Amino acid sequence: MWFPKLLSALWLASCVMAAGDTQTTKLSEDGIRSIPPYLDSDMQSRWFDFGGNTIVRADKYIRLTYDHPSSSGWLFSRVPLTATNWEIEVEFKVHGQGNLHGDGWAMWLTKQRATEGDVFGSVDKFEGLGIFFDTYKNNRPGTVFPYVMAMVGDGSTSYDKNNDGKDQEFMGCSARGLRNANVPTKARLTYFQDKSLKLELQYKKEDQWELCFETFEPPTIPSVAYLGFSAETGELSDNHDIISVNTNNLYDTNTHKNKYKDSQPTSRMEKVDLKRARGFITGKPIGKREGWSWVLR
Repeated sequence: MWFPKLLSALWLASCVMAAGDTQTTKLSEDGIRSIPPYLDSDMQSRWFDFGGNTIVRADKYIRLTYDHPSSSGWLFSRVPLTATNWEIEVEFKVHGQGNLHGDGWAMWLTKQRATEGDVFGSVDKFEGLGIFFDTYKNNRPGTVFPYVMAMVGDGSTSYDKNNDGKDQEFMGCSARGLRNANVPTKARLTYFQDKSLKLELQYKKEDQWELCFETFEPPTIPSVAYLGFSAETGELSDNHDIISVNTNNLYDTNTHKNKYKDSQPTSRMEKVDLKRARGFITGKPIGKREGWSWVLR
């Protein structure tokens, strides 16, 4: 819930932070100054709520935690993601000073929303899907960190932080170089209900996606799930920033019966490329993307 004093403080802080770049603000016809894309003219976000130690820097990022011990923050959508097939792409940045750092951040698709907790800044015993970007190894011998893993929550199972969630892992991968990367770091999660779940990462080279994991036996995600992000630091710390978020509804074109049918689900753009590669171009729509974005640039 927002209060007038908090709004005033956030407005003043945002103006100071944005003062160095005149392109980050614009004046509407009625004289109200707005700060795209994170805050509207009422100094609120239309799509997300945030709390904890989260800081909004209007011209650059939303910082879930800053490089300081014992901090946590969260960012959750106000509107649930109800599509059965979807793609989420998020640009983020994990960075800080020195070689000792932690703890990490998470992306959520859960029934619960906007609740602070001790699992990367959000609530334990969640129901839905959590993707954890863990930058500090507690007790997982033989595993290279940072480590990215998925956990499917049933509403009663706890995340074992002392062992880095080893027994709760659904799938995962090591991602050395994800922190303090020299290129924009991104994650792309693609889901087709009852067909596939895939996570790709960009952190080695721009426009080069690394497959983290893919399964054709995906978990069941709640039909009404809220998209969220959270982060936490302990004795060690890091900056955990969210730069942009894009979501798209995907329509499975494999439901169309034809001799060019592929074995795996694809989006429309991928499907068109596959058909052109075979010398087949159709004039009929074979699928489409719909969605919304919340992008800095």
